[in-house]
Amino acid sequence: MDNTLLVSLSQQVAAYRAMDVIANNLANASTPAYKRESMQFREYVDQPPATAGQASPQSISFVQDAGTVSDLTEGKLDHTGAPYDLAIDGKGYFQVQTANGVRYTRDGHFVLNSDGTLVTAAGDPVLGDGGPITVTPNDGDIHIAEDGTVSGKQGQIGKLSVVDFPDDQALIKEGANLYSTDQSATPAADSQILQGTIEASNVQPVIEISRMLEVMRAYQATTSLTKSQEDLKLQAIDKLGSVQ
Repeated sequence: MDNTLLVSLSQQVAAYRAMDVIANNLANASTPAYKRESMQFREYVDQPPATAGQASPQSISFVQDAGTVSDLTEGKLDHTGAPYDLAIDGKGYFQVQTANGVRYTRDGHFVLNSDGTLVTAAGDPVLGDGGPITVTPNDGDIHIAEDGTVSGKQGQIGKLSVVDFPDDQALIKEGANLYSTDQSATPAADSQILQGTIEASNVQPVIEISRMLEVMRAYQATTSLTKSQEDLKLQAIDKLGSVQ
């Protein structure tokens, strides 16, 4: 394949991937505590051997997908009044016990299951310092302090565990707003838990749509360049075929 077409193809693949990431951001604009992602690209330079008529090898520059980066900016804190809606004001993550082990999330839209255990929307127990938090009917109205202490009318029930990591960008997204990591968790410093509050997604739809338009224009420009290159090639073949 012609090098020009290969370069154009690398740009088109990059644009397609960028569109996929932007679409996912827009789909999660209303997901609590969702962190928007952006694509990172880098230049890949190849230097194939010189062909006939070339004095020296010619470098070819391609676009390479370098992965995604999460925007960890804190989302807006919305007051809901629900007793088990919790938001972390500052850095840190709630710990969740899943079938695959402990996972981490900032999505504090929690509920009580039939056993009175505090769980995520997916039914995974939320962990405190001593394990899952369980509320009984005798506990009455539940109060959750800024330090994570959970108490009812009979006294303290438990204390929610909020942890942090040396490198948030190294956290691996696993879906359902959960993260995994091999890093050692440490207690989050200078963070507060707000009861009756939810952290909103930090996605700004208007900005995402403007980025989508930019990517679409870049994709269309590359497509036009590819078509022009193909037309030139066909014209050259047609003229060569007419030579006696």
